[in-house]
Amino acid sequence: MPRMVAAIQRVATPSRGVKSTPETPYKRASRPVPRPCRRSDFDVTDTVQVSSPAAVRDAVLELYADTWPGAPRETLAAALRDFERLFTGQAPGYLGVDTVYHDLQHSQDVVLAMARLLAGYERSHPDGPRLGAERGLVALITALFHDSGYIREVNEAAITNGAVFTRNHVTRSARYLAKYLPNAGLGSWVPVATRIVHFTGYEVPLDLLRVADPRDRLAGHLLGTADMLAQMADRCYLEKCRDRLYAEFVLGDVAVHAGRDGVKVLYGSGLDLLRQTPKFIASTIENRLGNAFGHAYRHVEPLFGGENPYMNAIRQNIQFLAQLVRSSRWPMLRRNPPVFTIDENAMDGVRTLLVRHLKIVYGAPMGAA
Repeated sequence: MPRMVAAIQRVATPSRGVKSTPETPYKRASRPVPRPCRRSDFDVTDTVQVSSPAAVRDAVLELYADTWPGAPRETLAAALRDFERLFTGQAPGYLGVDTVYHDLQHSQDVVLAMARLLAGYERSHPDGPRLGAERGLVALITALFHDSGYIREVNEAAITNGAVFTRNHVTRSARYLAKYLPNAGLGSWVPVATRIVHFTGYEVPLDLLRVADPRDRLAGHLLGTADMLAQMADRCYLEKCRDRLYAEFVLGDVAVHAGRDGVKVLYGSGLDLLRQTPKFIASTIENRLGNAFGHAYRHVEPLFGGENPYMNAIRQNIQFLAQLVRSSRWPMLRRNPPVFTIDENAMDGVRTLLVRHLKIVYGAPMGAA
């Protein structure tokens, strides 16, 4: 019992979630625009509001048109609208996104990063092997729906939160893509999309992800890279790991797991997760982004004059986190970023679920403090 209570008390008090709407108009820019302070729901260049479906739609469609002039954009535009409906709870049969770390902003940040990686690759390889407009389209749609597996279907309403699907959400996302692509006139790409989406997760070892065409494997590398870049370059990445990712890991039975041999603790609290994050980032950059994905993150650099705003932002997060770990001045993590889910009070709700789950794991009476 004391161990369970201590685990609950160590959970950092999360920020209050709000359901937000776009407030700042989208400003188009091909290069980063220096600002005194980057806004919490904007991309690494502070030019695209990644919490706004309209802003992301404009940016992605523009990149697609510039990369493949003359290629039809209707299917991509429709997918961007379908994504918004799915995540906001307007798609028939689905309840909308309720995961506080993997929220609407995260997926839109990923698809923008993916569009930039695709554009940079195509522009820097004029003599081939080029990916082409249709493969690029499928890659972007896969990026859009790479976390659709977190979204509960209507017949799963009894499940408390989509974070329960943490361990198998990529497989669920592949299942969603297998249903979506034929309706978009891209049924022949189902075998590819349902494989490369696994480059964003850990359910299937990377060396077991086999596709026939090397260009599809490259698309998978770009997709996995976009997912990690968007997360680790987020201005509020550290606060989101502490307050949101930890909560999802608890609800997904990852952070704390009750087994036959007792309770196994991978992350004892949000701060414990943060203390282990430097090792995770270092391993991800070297082994996943570097060795496994062939340093595909460099493909954004042709768009930014040789600079890499994503890696620059990640380095800033690493440096700040290292300072916090050395000094233990954790109150310096005080940013309060908005949450973009279907729930008005998302963080209050997920904290309640987190505490309830820890009580169940440790066998405490539900009324216990």
